Amino acid sequence: MTKPVPASPSPAFPATRMRRNRQADWSRRLVRENRLTPDDLIWPVFVEDGTAGETPITSMPGVSRYSIDRAVQAIGEAKALGIPAVAIFPAIEERLKTPACEEAWNPENVVCRAVRAVKEAHPDIGVICDVALDPFNSDGHDGFVRDGVIVNDETLEALCKQAVVQAEAGCDMVAPSDMMDGRIGAVRRALDAAGLQRTQVMAYAAKYASSFYGPFRDAVDSAAALGKAGKQTYQMDPANGDEALREVALDIAEGADLVMVKPGLPYLDIVHRVKAAFAVPTLAYNVSGEYAMVKFAAAAGAVDGDKAMLESLVAFKRAGADGILTYFAIDAARAID
Repeated sequence: MTKPVPASPSPAFPATRMRRNRQADWSRRLVRENRLTPDDLIWPVFVEDGTAGETPITSMPGVSRYSIDRAVQAIGEAKALGIPAVAIFPAIEERLKTPACEEAWNPENVVCRAVRAVKEAHPDIGVICDVALDPFNSDGHDGFVRDGVIVNDETLEALCKQAVVQAEAGCDMVAPSDMMDGRIGAVRRALDAAGLQRTQVMAYAAKYASSFYGPFRDAVDSAAALGKAGKQTYQMDPANGDEALREVALDIAEGADLVMVKPGLPYLDIVHRVKAAFAVPTLAYNVSGEYAMVKFAAAAGAVDGDKAMLESLVAFKRAGADGILTYFAIDAARAID
């Protein structure tokens, strides 16, 4: 019996079938363009005074403020998972917050003590310190407030003192996040003058006045001080893209070793444009509101939390980010492993 001849494909059908490379797991892995590894992750860690303590942050499920001893322990767990660096953020006692922000450059403040403890216990993990006045400011702003105006040049002097004490405590990288004009150059000069030429500077170069920061302000306890005031006079307008490139160019010219875009997911276009335009180490901050949205959606059964987490993080890599600050760092490193 003669076998039937298979029907020929329609002449109109394309010779290239994109699904061939997708049909097996090994093939999908072979042609994958971007990969996420623990090396891409920086874990933000909130520290507070006290001992053996951990204070959950209700607006960020799974995230806590740690006492210094507990932070050292948690950072050890992060290091064991292959996470190369942590970023330390403080929650300051109300009695220490003032309009003059003196606690920001107190060498015995909770940030400096945490840095010393972490570097003593884990000398080979990178420690990054935020340079901004908002956790220490009774006004809740990143700079000094004078007659209702956030003053620029006077703030720079304070930021320089803050960066120097952090570097002297042992942090490897300072990260000015204040968005004052000229702060990268000022901080770089202050570090060099103090003999701290090896300290890296990561600029929050394109930081937007975003609604996605709310849970972070709960974590550092600055929301009440800030009240309904916004930061639009120094953080960027979310509608602007070209302006971000100008900000990044200025920070690179002033000596930034790395630049960062914040927030992350709503600004992937900016991450891509920055990396394409400057080809410098470019990071993105997967901020608290982005993290909280996935966590709350997962708790409601609306999404698969782990899949949404990994999909979000690989999107940063696809956009061109070299590294990602993310509260998912521990969970992501475990999932990748």
